[in-house]
Amino acid sequence: MARILIIGSLEAELGAAARIAVARGARLAAAEGVAAGIERLRAQGADLVLCDVVHDVGWLVAQLAEERIACPVVACGRPDDAEAAVRAIRAGAKDFLPLPPEADLIAAMLQAVAADPDRPVVQDAAMAGLIARAEQVARADASVLITGESGTGKEVLARHIHAASRRARGPFVALNCAALPEALLESELFGHEKGAFSGAVAARKGKFEQAEGGTLLLDEIGEMDPRLQAKILRAIQEREIDRLGGSAPVKVDVRILAATHRDLATEVAKGRFREDLYFRLAVVRLRIPALRERQGDILPLARHFARRYARANGLPERGLSPEAERVLLTHAWPGNVRELENTLHRAVLLAEGHAIGAEAIDLLETAPPSPEPVAVTAVAAPVAVAAPPPVAALVGRRVEEVERDLIIETLSHCLGNRTRAAEMLGISIRTLRNKLHEYRAAGVSVPPVPGQPPYGAVAG
Repeated sequence: MARILIIGSLEAELGAAARIAVARGARLAAAEGVAAGIERLRAQGADLVLCDVVHDVGWLVAQLAEERIACPVVACGRPDDAEAAVRAIRAGAKDFLPLPPEADLIAAMLQAVAADPDRPVVQDAAMAGLIARAEQVARADASVLITGESGTGKEVLARHIHAASRRARGPFVALNCAALPEALLESELFGHEKGAFSGAVAARKGKFEQAEGGTLLLDEIGEMDPRLQAKILRAIQEREIDRLGGSAPVKVDVRILAATHRDLATEVAKGRFREDLYFRLAVVRLRIPALRERQGDILPLARHFARRYARANGLPERGLSPEAERVLLTHAWPGNVRELENTLHRAVLLAEGHAIGAEAIDLLETAPPSPEPVAVTAVAAPVAVAAPPPVAALVGRRVEEVERDLIIETLSHCLGNRTRAAEMLGISIRTLRNKLHEYRAAGVSVPPVPGQPPYGAVAG
């Protein structure tokens, strides 16, 4: 359930956006102005802020950055107020929402910040068994470690566990540990007191306190710094956390779910992950199989995504032609369900006629196979030597330019997945984030984070 904060009067057209969001399942909070909105965010947090352009959107965005509050802001206003829209975007708003709002656009925003609240789409026997086990352990309060390759749907499963638990009426709060620098991650997790650091003008609750009475998902926990791992361990053991700059611990009642694409047992053996934390998190372990391991789910998921994106884009719902189904079933899906979702989104937009044909299935290119070695005999003519890699084409270019192009191309190949791209490039996720920050500051277009709405670039 997405948590939306609306800043502005609900008596006019912004109220229509609020009603649509509530009807779509969002949990709504409201504030009359940006100062009151900041107070709300310090105390309760939010997944998305909708702010009327009559308020100072620039000040709001700057204050969020100064207080280390990671929350996207969308400016809202009449479409004829172009100057206000431009000012808001330049000030750091992720996008501009025209008023009166369109229901499909609000739905797309909610889906982007809170994933799909529906039950996971499952038909394959292996996946059905996993879902049954997840529902069985959901009723307990034990920590659960969800593993699987990037893009397999770990957060979707975590949300399903929360919905089936006794904490379903409480909040579900997710935090991607790989998406934030260490200093910001600590503040996001534990909150801070007034004066804890420059810009901490007031106390603020972190994700642990925001998830009080509910569930906290620590996504990509394998990327977390060991110092923070120790603090997470204490929070689980003692059921209390320490805010940055705080003088006394704060009691919390939160169920912890953790997710990672890494083999944490191997990470423990290599000294990169705390063994005691691993055992605390892995009370129950659930491994989501890669999509190639559950062929029975490919077509049901494809049909589900086709319906979803047809509705979201105001297009007629089309079925899949037999030819399109054959293409989908024979692809290896290295990007798993996330790649399948993006493929069907493109297919819905490209399809013509009464069905989605094979020509609309635009798959990512895979690396060409290595050439077979050429057998040479005593009587053979001289064999042409394979051309060397086109390094000569790079001569004259600056090293930083080549590095930038390699990083951007690799990120595009990985559908924007920062963790997967960092692995392919052989660099840390923190190094990759810093590079992307430099590129955006220089005006370079950076592929968005998977699952983020198309209405604005989000920090990597």
